[in-house]
Amino acid sequence: MKEFENAKREYGRIPIPPELDARVRAGIREGQRRRRARRNLRRWTSAAACFAVLLAGLNLSPTLARAAADVPLLGGLFQVLTFVNYDKTEDGIHYDVNVPQVDAAGSLAQRVNTLIQEKVDQHLAKAQADWDAYRAAFFATGGTEEEWGGREMDVIIDYDIKSQSDSQVSFVVTFAEGWVSAMEERYYYNLDLSENRDLTLADLLGPDWVSRCNAAIQEQIAASVDGEGFTFFFTPEMGGFTTVDERTDFYIREDGVPVVCFPEYSIAAGAAGIPEFPIR
Repeated sequence: MKEFENAKREYGRIPIPPELDARVRAGIREGQRRRRARRNLRRWTSAAACFAVLLAGLNLSPTLARAAADVPLLGGLFQVLTFVNYDKTEDGIHYDVNVPQVDAAGSLAQRVNTLIQEKVDQHLAKAQADWDAYRAAFFATGGTEEEWGGREMDVIIDYDIKSQSDSQVSFVVTFAEGWVSAMEERYYYNLDLSENRDLTLADLLGPDWVSRCNAAIQEQIAASVDGEGFTFFFTPEMGGFTTVDERTDFYIREDGVPVVCFPEYSIAAGAAGIPEFPIR
């Protein structure tokens, strides 16, 4: 025990390089760039011929997306466009923002676009409040301008189209902050534009969707336990998984398989990230 305490004290004395903060931020941004590059590559290769080229162009270029507003839909009922796109740094906050919009007739698209915009406004306001509070606390507790240096907070809004057909689309909008601590929230949209309604797990899995989901999730959690009995997932008594319900989040893969998702820290330790469970 004494050896452990001594080692812990020695570890605590290791100086933190002043450039570490900048390196961490650079790593975050490089990861974002590579993730977007992979996502855009999938968009270019997953669809067919000219239709694929047009859709990829719309999602890559906000200028083209805005210009396409008056272009007739090519056989489908909708388009998912990059409605807002900017990458800038302002007052210590680096914004990397890509906001989608569903371009379709009917009330469903309008409702979804309104919900997304409300979440965007809330996220930006919260990020600014978090940054202001952190900066105020830093100086109020004796921090100096020199110690503050060039600190920045990353604010990220992005989206990923998981699957789409002529009449249906499944996509995820991610809101994240990266600075002293990390925060990430995801919102899931599974839309049937032909029927002007949200898709549900019952639509995809049938009337026994609850039992099918529960069985698949419990099986995957059990499979995560290692040889020493360790798992990142909490037991039901600790607030872990018990059952799905109508509020459970999911997206639909390209092969039609629904993937049930839970918020970070909700049923597992933070190291598990955002738990996802394919339901086959």
